[in-house]
Amino acid sequence: MKIKAILAAGALAMAGQAAADDHAPRALTAHEQRVYDIYRDIIAFRTAAGHGQMDDMVAYLTGRLAAAGFAEEDLLVTDFDSDGDPTQGLVVRYRGDGSAGAKPIVMLAHMDVVDALPEDWERDPFTLVEDEGYFFGRGTQDNKYGVANLTGTFIRLKEEGWLPNRDLYLVFSGDEETGMVSTRAQARWVADNVDPAYVLNSDAGGIGLADDFAPLAQQVQLAEKTYVTFDVTATNPGGHSSRPRSDNAIYDLAGALTRIEQLRFPVRESELTRSYFGALGQSIPGELGAAMRTFAADPADDEAIALISADPGYVGTLRTTCVATMLDAGHAENALPQSASAAVNCRVFPGEGVETVKAALETAIDSEAITVTQREEATESPMSAFPDEVRAALAKSLATRFGEAIPMIPTMSSGGTDGMHYRALGYDTVAIGAGASRPQDIYAHGLNERMRVDAFYAGLDHWSIVLKELAGG
Repeated sequence: MKIKAILAAGALAMAGQAAADDHAPRALTAHEQRVYDIYRDIIAFRTAAGHGQMDDMVAYLTGRLAAAGFAEEDLLVTDFDSDGDPTQGLVVRYRGDGSAGAKPIVMLAHMDVVDALPEDWERDPFTLVEDEGYFFGRGTQDNKYGVANLTGTFIRLKEEGWLPNRDLYLVFSGDEETGMVSTRAQARWVADNVDPAYVLNSDAGGIGLADDFAPLAQQVQLAEKTYVTFDVTATNPGGHSSRPRSDNAIYDLAGALTRIEQLRFPVRESELTRSYFGALGQSIPGELGAAMRTFAADPADDEAIALISADPGYVGTLRTTCVATMLDAGHAENALPQSASAAVNCRVFPGEGVETVKAALETAIDSEAITVTQREEATESPMSAFPDEVRAALAKSLATRFGEAIPMIPTMSSGGTDGMHYRALGYDTVAIGAGASRPQDIYAHGLNERMRVDAFYAGLDHWSIVLKELAGG
């Protein structure tokens, strides 16, 4: 890992980063204004793969942190090659006095985003826009809210003169949405140089809201499914399009994808998923909530499984899923295709195993003309414990935010995060994101990604409360 001194560049980036919209939605405290400014500015960086703006965002963040009093030696910028695309990572150390005699705590977020095409959006995805009670922009949920909130919290605590009783670290990755090269390297660096008590992740968890925006529960991510992508490929001698063959790579691939579409992996359950559905079912109305409670009591109930499986928000908690996400076929409009390939992305239930899933795909396709090839090595990770002190700190934050206790529900994420690499190295990794959303407002990776304005501001004390509880009030 190479250290790069970029404080001067950070100052320039701060001065040069134009604000697209300086309008404050309401009278803000100094901390609210600071985090809003950071949020607005980092969303303007198109930190998707291939756009070369990660170094600008890192320079901006280090500039803000240096201006708040963080020493140059506590700002570690690292360069990575993520599948041929340069990116960076950032590690920030908040030095404690060591009086607790406890290991450090690491907080995670990722700085990159899935790309967004401005022509497809109703608003410019790289300009923070407040409209109809929401902040719109790529990364508003995933995960620039986490980056802005954690960065603003470190600055706030430093300005307060707060001295933690143990070291605290921010670890921001640069390619979580693609190759995770920075994440793997950072996790290994953390293990070798920090050896934390546990890891807290801002990129999952969060508060579920009812249709009327009332809080239902804080989800606490303790496990996640294994992310793996397979290339499903058909090949053919090809030829002239005026002389069609009886076989065709595109048709062969289409048939294979239809069989994958029909593939249903077996229902899997664990103590974590049963407790999750049992608790969540208490607050979900109607048939869906009843099905969740039934599944918690009897994971073999077919009717409950069918009802839960019909909801895209919950099917991934029941079983392994595989879905086609990208296509690549043919080489000329007047030539028969010599190859046709599809990316099939799978989220594998813990314990099922990547090789088992690959074999299931091959069995479902049942064709010697089709090959199934795994793209990259997959990281399979265990379930984490929920440390008592983290549970108590989170409860304090929630009670402060809502004026009363709300349930904390351990969950398994269907999506992948940086946390998998820390779990794989043996560190309990607990995701307790500060965001709050209704299911119908989750647009991460999609068009018109958004975050509720009220939820944005309501979560800005979250990390301050948690860290003071864990590292000295």
